[in-house]
Amino acid sequence: MNHNLFATFAERMQARGDADFVTTREGHGYTYREALDTTARLAGALRELGVAPGDRVAVQVDKSPETLLLYLACLRMGGVYLPLNTGYTPEEIRYFLGDAEPALFVCRPSDLDNARRVAGETGCPQVASLGTGRDGTLMETFEKATPFDAIEPRDDNDLAAILYTSGTTGRSKGAMLTHRNLGSNAASLVEAWRFTEADRLIHALPIFHTHGLFVACNVCLMAGASLLFLPRFDVDTIIDELPRGTTMMGVPTFYTRLLQDERLTRELTANMRLFTSGSAPLTAETHREFEQRTGHAILERYGMTETNMNTSNPYDGERIAGTVGRPLPGVEIRITDGESHQPLPDGDIGMLEVRGPNVFIGYWRMPEKTREELLDDGFFVTGDLARIEEHGYVQIVGRDKDLVISGGYNVYPKEVEQIIDELDTVVESAVIGVPHPDFGEGVTAVVVRQPGAALEEAEVLASLAGRLAKYKQPKRVFFIDELPRNTMGKVQKNQLRERYKETYR
Repeated sequence: MNHNLFATFAERMQARGDADFVTTREGHGYTYREALDTTARLAGALRELGVAPGDRVAVQVDKSPETLLLYLACLRMGGVYLPLNTGYTPEEIRYFLGDAEPALFVCRPSDLDNARRVAGETGCPQVASLGTGRDGTLMETFEKATPFDAIEPRDDNDLAAILYTSGTTGRSKGAMLTHRNLGSNAASLVEAWRFTEADRLIHALPIFHTHGLFVACNVCLMAGASLLFLPRFDVDTIIDELPRGTTMMGVPTFYTRLLQDERLTRELTANMRLFTSGSAPLTAETHREFEQRTGHAILERYGMTETNMNTSNPYDGERIAGTVGRPLPGVEIRITDGESHQPLPDGDIGMLEVRGPNVFIGYWRMPEKTREELLDDGFFVTGDLARIEEHGYVQIVGRDKDLVISGGYNVYPKEVEQIIDELDTVVESAVIGVPHPDFGEGVTAVVVRQPGAALEEAEVLASLAGRLAKYKQPKRVFFIDELPRNTMGKVQKNQLRERYKETYR
C-alpha cells in the first residue's frame, strides 16, 4: 500500500478539479488540477537533476506558489524536502549543506553564484534557482522535463522532510519528519479546526518552517480549501483581504499589529470564522482585546518543529487566554520531573513530554541527541515547562532551555554569544530575550568588555551583520562589569532578564 502523503493530497486535488488551490493578490496561481499537473512536471525536473527517492532537496527561496508545488513535487517523487530560512547567510547555509548532504540545492536567482560556490565547497552536486515569477534555472529544466506521473511508494516511516532547529550548543539539529508524522497531524487539525472546501486561508506566514508550511498548507490540502499567498504580513493588505477570507493563521505579532489599527472591527471580520495563533506565546491581554474588538476569540495552540501540533484550544468551547488547550486526538502529554521523567500531580509545574504519531523519529545523524530527547517509551522531551490546569488545559509557563522566541522565530543564545565572544575586546557575553510589545521577546545582548576597551554597541551589532540572520541579531547591546553567576559558575540569565525587562516598554 502506498503511504506517500502526496497520494492523499492527490486524491483531494483530483476531486477539487478547477477550484482555486493557491493564488496571489496579483492573480498568479493554480487550480487544484493545474497544481497536480505541475507537480508531475516538477517531479520530472527533480529526477532530471539527479534527485532519487530518499535524497534531500535543500530549498532557500522566496515564497511563491511554485515553492509550495516544489515541496509537493518532492513528496511525489519520494524526495526529502529541506526548507531553509530565507534570512540565513552563506556561512549558515554552508553548515546545512555539509550536514544534510542534499542531492540538490535550490536558491533564489540572485543568489546563484554564491550558492554554486558554497555547494562546491560542501560537495553538493547540483544547484538550481527558483524565483517568484516562474523564473530560474529550475523552471528551465521544468519546461523540458518528462512528467513523473506516478507517485513514488513510501512507507509511513519514510522521511518526508527535515527541518533544522538550532541547538542550544549553537549546532543546528535536523528534525526528521515522516509521511505519517505530517499526514496524521494534518488530518487531526482539519477535524479539530473544522476546515472544509469552503475555507479561504489568508496566508501571510513564511513557508520554511512548520507553521507556514505543514500546519497551514497541509491542512488546506487535506481539506481541499484555498490559499491566498501573501509574501509577508502587511497590515493594509490583511485588512483589505479579511472580508474575503474565512480563516487566518498567525503569530502573536500579527495580532498586536492589527490591534494598533482602528479599521479592525467586528464588521471587517464578519466573514472570518477562525483566527489561530502559535509559534510564540500570545498574551492574555492581546487575546482579550482582540475578542472585544472583533468578537473572535483567537484559538491558541502549541506545537514545535519536532512534533508539529500537540495541543489546541477547542473550536467549540471555551478558548482560555494564556493556555494552549488540550492534546489533539491521538496525542498524549505528561508533565514530569525533568530528571526522572516520572509524572507529576496535576497542577504541578514540570517538563512537558509528548507522544503520538506526530512525533518525529529523531535528529539527522545525531543519535546521542535523539536518545536524550526521544525516550524509550516514545515520549519526546519538549524542553518546555508547563502545568495542566483543573479544566485539563495546558499552560506553558517557561522554557527549560534559554531559547528566545522573537516574532515567532527561534533564536538560540549560544549561537549569537559565540560570535560576539570572538571579538578581541569582549571577555564574554550573554544573550537573553526580554518582553517586546511587537515581537514577544526582543533579542538582547549583555557584554563584558576587556579592561580598558572602548567597545560600543554599534561595533557589536556590526560584527553580527552578514553572519547571522537578521532575526537573530540583538535589538540592543548593554555593557556590564561582570555577568551574575551562581555558586556553580552558571550565568544567572534570570537576573539579567529581570534587570533589562523594561528595555522595550
